[in-house]
Amino acid sequence: MNCHEHVHHWALRAAAVASAATLLTTVAAVDTAAAHGSAIGPASRNYGCWKRWGGDFQNPAMKTEDPMCWQAWQADTNAMWNWNGLYREGVAGNHQAALPDGQLCSAGHTGSGRYNALDVPGAWQATAVGNSFTFKTHDQALHGADYYRIYVTKQGYDAVTQPLRWSDLELVADTGKIAPGVGEPSSEPGLNGVTVSIPVNAPGRTGRHVVFMIWQASHMDQTFYSCSDVIFPGG
Repeated sequence: MNCHEHVHHWALRAAAVASAATLLTTVAAVDTAAAHGSAIGPASRNYGCWKRWGGDFQNPAMKTEDPMCWQAWQADTNAMWNWNGLYREGVAGNHQAALPDGQLCSAGHTGSGRYNALDVPGAWQATAVGNSFTFKTHDQALHGADYYRIYVTKQGYDAVTQPLRWSDLELVADTGKIAPGVGEPSSEPGLNGVTVSIPVNAPGRTGRHVVFMIWQASHMDQTFYSCSDVIFPGG
C-alpha cells in the first residue's frame, strides 16, 4: 500500500467510525424521546399487549388466546412497540374536541392511525378490580403532570360491542399537579421511570368496564391517553 492509499484507507475508517457514532447518538436520542409512559395497572390495551406478547408476537396462539391483541398486532405492530407514545400535542385541554367519540382509546387516531386498533370494542383481556382500587400509571421520562384524570364507564356500557364515547364516562379521580420525579421508582425492564399510584372509587359498577386516563404532562402541552379493561365484582 503506497502513502496515498494508506491515507485514503484510514480516511474511510475514520468516516465509518464517525458515521457509526452518529447513528448510535441518533438511536439513543430517539429512544430517550420515545420514553414517555402509559397506564400499567390495570394495564392499558397497548401496554398489556406488549407486556404479554412483546417477546413472542409472532406466536399464532395469540389469535385464540388473546384475539383483541392479535388484531391489534396485525393492524400495526408499532402500536405495541411504542406502547409509551400514545399522546397528542397542542390539545390545550380541549380533549373532547381532539378525541371524537369512538376514537378515545387511539387518542383521536393519533400517530397517523398507528393506534386505531385500540378503539375496536371486544373482549380485551381485563384485570379484576374492586370498586375501590389503585390505578397505576408509569412516567418513564419524569414529565410530571398538571393532572391525571381517571374516568370509568357508567353501568350499562357494553365494552364488548360499543365503541367508547365521552357520554359513557364518569370522572372518578383528578390528581391535580404532580411534580416531575414523584412516584415509586421502577427497575422493571421496559419501565425504569416512576410509577404514580392514584386511588379510585367507582361504586355501582359490576362486570366488564373500561378505565380511561388523561395525563396532561407538565413539560409541555403533551397529553397522554389510555384505555384499560377491568372487571368489577358481580354482574
